[in-house]
Amino acid sequence: MPATPSNPLDLGAPAPAFALPEPLTGQIIELEDVAAGASAVLVAFLSNRCPYVLLIQDALNTLAREYADRGVRVVGINSNAQEVKAEESAEHVALHAREHGFVFPYLRDESQDVARAYDAACTPDLYLYDASLRLYYHGQFDAARPNANTPVTGEDLRAALDALLAGEPAPARQIPSVGCNIKWREGDAHGVLQAA
Repeated sequence: MPATPSNPLDLGAPAPAFALPEPLTGQIIELEDVAAGASAVLVAFLSNRCPYVLLIQDALNTLAREYADRGVRVVGINSNAQEVKAEESAEHVALHAREHGFVFPYLRDESQDVARAYDAACTPDLYLYDASLRLYYHGQFDAARPNANTPVTGEDLRAALDALLAGEPAPARQIPSVGCNIKWREGDAHGVLQAA
């Protein structure tokens, strides 16, 4: 199945609020918890099995660790329907976060309401917000793709983060992220998607 791109969004749009469970800890994490005192917030829609996410997840974790001292907060969200892919259940989200040592909360969007609020389309789908929770960057992590020879560097997201933290305008050129489509439940307004 061809890769699905992220949907175009207006920069400056406010981050939709959420309150979602973190299966690893059993806590409910709200956007305002993540954003408290942050200089930037990255909301990343992820998957436990998508090869596009598996390719970059360690580098994303490293980025989250490296930028934490600069006030950047990262939160991962899994919105895939477990009815379509059992590996996306809350239990597997917790296991995945533990196995990969995520330094950021990895939340479960069981209702898929948060994915709809963000107009998320794919995994990974990356939303970088400024300290006022206004969208600054909605693009790719970098040019790396599964089964390609391009190294995973995170250069596009890192460049956006550095520009944001330096008080510069949002990058004029933002290449959409691409990846696996989000697996919506049957009857969802987004339509029925086949497992990929």
